[in-house]
Amino acid sequence: MTKLKSAKQMERHLKGMANHYRIEILLLVAESGGITLEDIVRTLGANEKTLGEHTRRLQNSGLVNKKYRGKFVEHTLSPYGKLFVRFLKSFRNV
Repeated sequence: MTKLKSAKQMERHLKGMANHYRIEILLLVAESGGITLEDIVRTLGANEKTLGEHTRRLQNSGLVNKKYRGKFVEHTLSPYGKLFVRFLKSFRNV
């Protein structure tokens, strides 16, 4: 039997993606399967510090995982991140 999430837990995830850069990052990470911050910056063309802060917030909200690969950090979707990407894609097509 699965335990229902509390309103506070759901808020954490929803606030985690409540920004256009974070939505773009989630979709980009989903498309790539795993991507570094440098590749995110190159693809989205925004400031590295700005995107670094947004990836940090995505990780803190439980939507993105970070894995260290030498001097680079690879970003992948968490199980909740995958669920939210499915929602975003279906919402985009409405």
